[in-house]
Amino acid sequence: MGWLVSWWASKVRQLRQHLGARVTPQERAGLAAWLRPAELALFEQMHPADRRHGLDVAAHLRAAGVADRDVLAAGLLHDCGKGKTGPGPRIAWSLGEHYGTWVLRIAQRVPGWKAPLERLRTHAETSAAALETAGLSARAVALVREQAAPSDPEYGVRFAAADEAC
Repeated sequence: MGWLVSWWASKVRQLRQHLGARVTPQERAGLAAWLRPAELALFEQMHPADRRHGLDVAAHLRAAGVADRDVLAAGLLHDCGKGKTGPGPRIAWSLGEHYGTWVLRIAQRVPGWKAPLERLRTHAETSAAALETAGLSARAVALVREQAAPSDPEYGVRFAAADEAC
């Protein structure tokens, strides 16, 4: 029962973070110093909650000793494929992952949710393709593509841990 309370507590925390997500002008200016223009453009197109999450993931990776610029950029941009998906479909997606696909079948009937739910389903591949187009390394692209089940022996576990922690 404790795991269920913990799961719900983490989801409530994520919702609060989603609704209050902000990127300060100083953080934005700091990114301009190390991101390539195509990467910065991807960042600017992201939902504010995904921008905040990406900044937190990149900071977590740095704290874990990661210095590879492309891996840090991958951490920052790994959810760029989610687009402007709002909290409703994200909540439904989390519930579907936890309770089963029947939740998603019902959620797809909500007007305006079918496309956002599809973006969530395919975001790892969509994000990886965007990073590849932006010129990130094959390793960084693979980390994003495989974010649910990383295989990279050097960065995979740290990448997944940073994503989960933030």
